[in-house]
Amino acid sequence: MKNNIFNFFATILLALLLSFALPWWSVMTAALATSLFFPLKKAAVFFVPFLAILVFWGTYSFILSSGNDYTLAKRIATLLPLDGNPYVLMLVTGCVGGLAAGIAAVFGKQFASYASKK
Repeated sequence: MKNNIFNFFATILLALLLSFALPWWSVMTAALATSLFFPLKKAAVFFVPFLAILVFWGTYSFILSSGNDYTLAKRIATLLPLDGNPYVLMLVTGCVGGLAAGIAAVFGKQFASYASKK
């Protein structure tokens, strides 16, 4: 349990730092790196980075959107089948980022186990 919490916050911190220099896929790099150096077991390999990036991107999109009174988020949510709800758009954004991070973390875990066998 302690390792899950440490990996959760390490993923968020590394994703935040990498997002200053890299594009959107920096969350995948952060999840991959934390899964290599802070190993998790079973389903936590996917779900801990997934939840970390869901929280990170959800919070980050909320902060960015609240600065302009959700104008752009409402317009994008109208284009998508979200009935113009910007909060659902923020949730979808977090889920997409979390999915990418979770898959990258599983890849990192598989790579670490493959490298340790050789």
